[in-house]
Amino acid sequence: MTFSIIARCEKTGQLGAAISSSSPAVASRCIRAKAGVGVVASQNITDPNLSQILIEMMQYNLTPIDAGHELIKSTEFIQYRQLMALSATDAPFVFSGEHTLGTFATAQGKRAACAGNMLSSTAVPEKMLMTFEQSEGSLASRLLESLVSGYHAGGEEGEVHSAGLLVVDKATWPIVDLRVDWSDTPIEDLQKLWDIYEPQLDDYIVRALNPTISPSYGVPGDL
Repeated sequence: MTFSIIARCEKTGQLGAAISSSSPAVASRCIRAKAGVGVVASQNITDPNLSQILIEMMQYNLTPIDAGHELIKSTEFIQYRQLMALSATDAPFVFSGEHTLGTFATAQGKRAACAGNMLSSTAVPEKMLMTFEQSEGSLASRLLESLVSGYHAGGEEGEVHSAGLLVVDKATWPIVDLRVDWSDTPIEDLQKLWDIYEPQLDDYIVRALNPTISPSYGVPGDL
């Protein structure tokens, strides 16, 4: 019911994910990231707890692959899960249990991985990965470009209704956490949100770190 990408920016060290699904509120359940540690997607028949476990394991210096293998050995119902994990330094881990729904596939590079289930075609993750690796610009923009390419490559077998974009950098909070929880055009709506948010992103970071030099909000009532 989902297709997604997790990735690391070689230039900035940022970590992030983009995801879309026919289910509602997919980003709130399926993608997690921690600055300087890693990013994880837990999808198919989702157990959000698995994302947190993988991030904690990577925080204690396990590689994504080692953490993933440990999780597989010790987790009940793991064959119903589709997982991806990527740390701040290591190659990604990908896993699709034998009970993954419908047509499913994964693709992985050195700094990114893509996965999907109930897909229209097994080519979707590979197309997403290729798009990401050939793209330029900020990590958030590249993740979104990859998600759009996956949609145009066929995406899910049915119509998608939710989407999300998540990026962490040096701060303890996500610098990008945009979600469309239910829409007939969630990826298009997510792109519109990003177009609004991108020019203001750095200002929100400054406001958090040092409000004495924060830019004006530029809205009525802001003296």
